[in-house]
Amino acid sequence: MVSAIVTKPPEDGSRAGEEPAKARDRRTRRSSSLTLRILAINILALAILVGGVLYAGEYRKSLLTTELSALETRAQVFAAALAEGAVRGTAARDESLSPTVARQMMRRLAEASSTRARVFDVTGSLILDTRFMFGPGGVSVQVEDLPPLETPAMTLFQRALKSYDDAISWVTGHIAAPAYNENPIQQATDYEEVLSALDGFASRSVRASSGGDPMLTVAVPIQRYKQVLGAVMLTLESHELAQALLEVRLGILKVFGVALGVTILLSVYLAQTIARPLRRLAAAAERVGRGHHRQYAIPVFPRRRDEIGRLSRSLADMTEALWRRMDAIERFAADVAHEIKNPLTSVRSAVETAARVSDPEAQKRLMNIIHEDVSRLNRLISDISDASRLDAELSRAETEPVDLRLMLETLVSIHEATEGPPLELVKPLPTRSCIVPGVDHRLMQVFRNLIANAASFSPPGGRITVSLACEDKLVRATVDDEGPGIPPGKEEAIFERFYSERPQTEKFGTHSGLGLSISRQIVEAHGGRIAAANRLDEAGNVAGARFTVELPTVAG
Repeated sequence: MVSAIVTKPPEDGSRAGEEPAKARDRRTRRSSSLTLRILAINILALAILVGGVLYAGEYRKSLLTTELSALETRAQVFAAALAEGAVRGTAARDESLSPTVARQMMRRLAEASSTRARVFDVTGSLILDTRFMFGPGGVSVQVEDLPPLETPAMTLFQRALKSYDDAISWVTGHIAAPAYNENPIQQATDYEEVLSALDGFASRSVRASSGGDPMLTVAVPIQRYKQVLGAVMLTLESHELAQALLEVRLGILKVFGVALGVTILLSVYLAQTIARPLRRLAAAAERVGRGHHRQYAIPVFPRRRDEIGRLSRSLADMTEALWRRMDAIERFAADVAHEIKNPLTSVRSAVETAARVSDPEAQKRLMNIIHEDVSRLNRLISDISDASRLDAELSRAETEPVDLRLMLETLVSIHEATEGPPLELVKPLPTRSCIVPGVDHRLMQVFRNLIANAASFSPPGGRITVSLACEDKLVRATVDDEGPGIPPGKEEAIFERFYSERPQTEKFGTHSGLGLSISRQIVEAHGGRIAAANRLDEAGNVAGARFTVELPTVAG
């Protein structure tokens, strides 16, 4: 038993296994690759630029350098004041810092600033910390500055910026500031900058506080007559620095938000002006490709003067040219079938008649008819083959300089050696060379066809005249005969395929009617034009036909 499976074709006309056109168009509209690419490229470039600016590394370095310089100047002032007013002892070797006097002086000096001051003696012991106040009986009270008020949103934003800083530091290989740690009993050995100051050198350092803000530390030696008596360490937890960076970043982010919005709008606009017409052109091209008639047309954007408009017009012109070519092929196929059918019908009738005729003379006449029809078919098929491959050959052939003056002289010499109407080349010929770019054997075929056509219409004793004129950008050649001329209104029709209006004295089937059509095809492929007209005598009567060929020169 044989089972059959019947499949229903898609309703939209697409072939089985193919994605329907409407679904494909909807999918394309939902996700335009070009739109996404334009958005991604523009936003990525803006994000990289803003990300680099938002990091503000150089700006932070500049602020830190300025703050450290100011803090070091302040520490030097404190150290000089202590060296002058808080030293006890008369002999140089007996001089030392007085903790009581140093506390009183540093308390007064530190009140005007938000810095924390610590003083270490020459042994490295802490003798003064402005964060501690000493009351009656030696009781010390620790003083802590209250942190500035912060909203939760700002704290989250600062955390995000801190995470961003850490990520950038990790990517760029930048070493983050070490965390600040303070021991309950502080010694000079806890701070490298203090050890350096006790050795007589001022030192700076940047650490990170528990809140993530930069903590600036400067230590300078307390010197009296080049003798180091101790060290002053000033510490500044720079909330102002963090706030300045935050304000700069907020301003950058505001500008980034505006720029991002404008970038997205411009990207969408740019993508729509590019992607949308391209989608329309692609959909129209697909419909034209799937269709079998001309109900679909390529959209044209006449208001656009850019590449998209040129592309739409070029596609529309190309589509129209393809339709014209297909129409020409269909007409050519119909004309070929019609022209071949006539001799075939004649051959068939002669063969059927010869089978029933017993008279040798009648059979001989029928055989002559068959021979002539076969020869006519041979000429017709040869000319049809030549005409059909002419376009492809001319599109592939490489042009080279062709001297028309030498070509016409050669054709006249060949014609003089054969029987036919006299052929005359009008002289004097142009003294300048008549060079045109083209395919030499095809251009020679044009003038052979024109001369043969003139010979077929020339009366007995008639002459054929060929003339040549060269201009700066144009070469003009004419072929004149003394025949009956061209019927009125047929000056263009004679260049159509299989035009069959021949002289009555000419034997039927001698010409295929493709010679002039092939000649126009060759001339137009070379960028020239060919035209036909009647010559008139002084009385206004038709004196013959004139065919004019114009071709551009190398300069043209």
